[in-house]
Amino acid sequence: MIERRRDFLKAFGFGLAGAMAAPAVAGAERLRILDSVASDDRRGNQVSREFQRFMGGIKVGPAKAHAGVLVFWLHAQEAPPPLEVVTLDEARARGVLVITEREQASVPELLVDNRGKLHVLLLAGEILVGGKQNRVLKEDILLPPLSGPRNIAVYCVERGRWNEGRKDFESRSSFAQRDVRAHLLRRSAQNDVWSAIGRATAHAQASSPTGSYQQIYEKPEVKAHLSDVERGLESSAAAGAYGAAVFTGVSLSGIDLFHAPGLFSREWPKLLRAHAVEAYRQPRPAEWAEATHRLRVEQLLAAAARTEGALRSGAGVGQLFEFRLDGAQGQGLLYEGRPIHTAIL
Repeated sequence: MIERRRDFLKAFGFGLAGAMAAPAVAGAERLRILDSVASDDRRGNQVSREFQRFMGGIKVGPAKAHAGVLVFWLHAQEAPPPLEVVTLDEARARGVLVITEREQASVPELLVDNRGKLHVLLLAGEILVGGKQNRVLKEDILLPPLSGPRNIAVYCVERGRWNEGRKDFESRSSFAQRDVRAHLLRRSAQNDVWSAIGRATAHAQASSPTGSYQQIYEKPEVKAHLSDVERGLESSAAAGAYGAAVFTGVSLSGIDLFHAPGLFSREWPKLLRAHAVEAYRQPRPAEWAEATHRLRVEQLLAAAARTEGALRSGAGVGQLFEFRLDGAQGQGLLYEGRPIHTAIL
């Protein structure tokens, strides 16, 4: 209740300021933009009991491997009724989510408007294609219903273009692989993100005139590899799974957990494709050290159930809980006591 009241007061304050500052335009509806780019009001050494309880109840289930990708399904204790949430792709397909350049276009910011009656979840790492250059979402965002236009933080993932191919942005179910995604969690400088993209496109041998990260997903050989992984691992998540821990080669590619199995099952195909890209042209283990990898996941989950971190507001509702574990970093999106999405890399 306190959090909802704070979100309302924050939105009201920004809206009032915008209304006072915006000039009146005859015959046109005044556009009110909420200044919602993530702030740096981080409070360190914070504890989220709800987050700790959720992480403490996660169990590592069966594993499955194919084409250099090893997946452990993650299960949770019975949770409260889930929040009804739609994904970025679902909201775009329904025509209720509009993502565009700002009126004065800016590399690190875009404008988003949820015109639907349900919350929309945007994940850090989702690739947006279009505008003056392709972008990647910088952090998780839970947009409230009928959010109104909001500024959101992004990185550029197409260094060599700054012209408007199309005014809005689309999603092609592309997601950033681990190296790029880790920079998002660290909130690195744009140059660091470009360097990671350069390494990824060079490794995949998927260069393009504009240095587009999306080119990796467009390469025919990568598409064939993704199809092979999807067939071998099945793009549908295991029944009842809340998330997955994925290894590519000998390295952890990422852990993703959601507050409900239904939401995870809808996000999983996009996440799996990113893990498959991570495994592309990587050496494949002759034999998986499954017991060792399982222990690593169990240790990370146990550490997350005890962790302290920094809480800060984001571009949507709820809070972002940022934390570090032994050799890993993580972020949870919390709303009304629920960890909507948690990522550990």
